[in-house]
Amino acid sequence: MKNVIKCFSILLLIILADQALKLWVFHNMEMGTEGQINILGNVLKLTYVLNPEMAFSLNLGVKYGKLLVTTLRVLASLCILGYVMQFLRKIAPTTKLWGWILVAGGAIGNSIDSVLYGVYLDNAPANAPMKWFYGQVIDMIHVDLWSGVMPSWLPIWGNCYVYCLPVFNIADIAIFIGLLIVLCCMHPETHTTS
Repeated sequence: MKNVIKCFSILLLIILADQALKLWVFHNMEMGTEGQINILGNVLKLTYVLNPEMAFSLNLGVKYGKLLVTTLRVLASLCILGYVMQFLRKIAPTTKLWGWILVAGGAIGNSIDSVLYGVYLDNAPANAPMKWFYGQVIDMIHVDLWSGVMPSWLPIWGNCYVYCLPVFNIADIAIFIGLLIVLCCMHPETHTTS
């Protein structure tokens, strides 16, 4: 029981930290590069941006694509959480299980944005068919190795302000670290030949 409380405390901490920073950014920062806050010189900044669909702002390009993405995000969060709970009943937390707890916390954090923020923060895109499940994920952590306006002659990105790395959030960091841990804990199966 002690392990379950410890694991869910970490899960809850990830979700609360993620949501607290997102709400602070929403209420206190101007969107885009105009509202940037430098943390470590020009390399680490807070830059308030909205991610309308998937990671790296990828989208399915169909009217109900965001609804599908949000539904899959919520289902994945529930499946990962169920996986964690199932294994916590059987075994003490292992390194791999800690990785899945990080992934679950991050997935739930971003799911909250997608499901609720369109209604409660009124940040659904103007062309969204509804506000529920169309909330945009708030991103703010910006590692700026290079940024600037692209030359006008460049197709697609000409005259656009771009930066080298995507802007992300605490949930994204938790998912990334959690997946790295899970992948590092995978042991290749040994095959014997007869």
